[in-house]
Amino acid sequence: MPKKGIAKLPIAMPNDKALEIFRLLAGVNKKIGRMKSEFNHSIVNDAIVSTFSLKESVQSTRIEGTQVTFSDMLEDRGEENPSWEKIEVINYHKALHFGTDYIKNGYPISTRMIKKMHSTLMERARGSCSSAGEFRKIQNFIGPNNRIEDAVYIPVGAHEIDAYMENLEFFINSTPHSSFRKFNKTDGFVFDEECDPIIKAAIVHAQFESIHPFLDGNGRLGRILIALIAIKEELVDVPVFFVSEELEKERARYYDLLNGVRGDNPDWYSWIRFFVISCGRMADSLLSKLKEAENLATFGLKKCNLESERKIWLYSFSDPVTTATRVAENLKISPATARKGLNTLSEAGLLYTDETVKRNKKYRNYDLMRILN
Repeated sequence: MPKKGIAKLPIAMPNDKALEIFRLLAGVNKKIGRMKSEFNHSIVNDAIVSTFSLKESVQSTRIEGTQVTFSDMLEDRGEENPSWEKIEVINYHKALHFGTDYIKNGYPISTRMIKKMHSTLMERARGSCSSAGEFRKIQNFIGPNNRIEDAVYIPVGAHEIDAYMENLEFFINSTPHSSFRKFNKTDGFVFDEECDPIIKAAIVHAQFESIHPFLDGNGRLGRILIALIAIKEELVDVPVFFVSEELEKERARYYDLLNGVRGDNPDWYSWIRFFVISCGRMADSLLSKLKEAENLATFGLKKCNLESERKIWLYSFSDPVTTATRVAENLKISPATARKGLNTLSEAGLLYTDETVKRNKKYRNYDLMRILN
C-alpha cells in the first residue's frame, strides 16, 4: 500500500533520538561555521561561488536522471540551441540566483517567490506545459510507472495545497501560526519554527517534497530551498550550501528516507540524521576544494606580470572554459587585451588552448576543473 499524505508542521521525535541529532549537529555546525569564514576571506570568493553554484545545478538535475555533466556545461556555455538537459541546468542556476537576490533584498521565502522560481525552472524544459508557476489542480503520485495503484506515495490532495504551503511558509520564516500542530509533553522533543537552521532545512525540504505542490520540478525546487534557507538563516553569506552532490551519491537512500517521513508513522529521525551527516560531508568537501582552489589562484598570480593578467586569471575561476569575447565583456577590457592576456596565461601553463583552432578559441583552466570534479 502506498503512503498517503503528511502531517502539518512542526514535528516531534523521542527525546533520546533528538539528543542524538543534537550531538551530531554540534560538530557539523562547527564545520559550517569554518566553511562560512573561509569563503568570506577567500581571494577567489566571488569567482568560485558562481562555479560552485553551476556545479550544484548540474548535481541537482542529475538526481532527476539527466546525464549532462559539469564539464558539458562549462564547454558548451553560451551555445545557441542547448539540449533540454542543459536547459534544466541553466534554469536551475537562474532560479537559484533569483532566490538568492530575493532574500538578500530582505524578502521572506514566500509562496509567491516559490511560484516565480518554479516558472523559471520550467521555462522551455521538460514538463514546461505543466502549469509552470501554478500549484497542481489534480492528484499526483510518486511511483515506478504511470499507475497510481503502483505508487509508493500519494501526496496531499490539490485542494489542501494552499493550506499546507501556508503552514510551511510560516514555519520557514519562524513565525507562529494557527495551523501549527500541538504536541503533548509525552510526544517527545518538538522541532518548531525556531529550530536549528540545518534541522529546519532538512524538515522544510522533506515537507515540500511531500506536499509535492507542482506537477513537475518539485525535487529541484526543494533542493534550491535548502540553499536559500542557509542564506536566510545566515549559515552562509553566499549561495554555497549545496548538498545535492552528497545526496546524489546515495540517491536510493535519499528517496527512501524522504518517503519515510510520510504517512501515519513518520520517521523524521532517520531522515534528519542522514541530512545532517550529508551536510557535514558537504562542508568537508567544499572546504577541501576551496583550499585547493586558493592555492592554485595564489600560484597563478605569482606568474602574472600585468594587472590585466591577474584579473583574467582570477576571472577564469568563474568561467573555467572561457573565450576572449567573454573575458572582454565581463572585465570591461578590449578584446585585444583579453586575447593577449589569455595567450600569456596559456604560454605560462596556467590555461590551455588548442593552438590549431583559429577562431573562437576556448581557454581552459583544467587545474581548477580537476579540483571541482
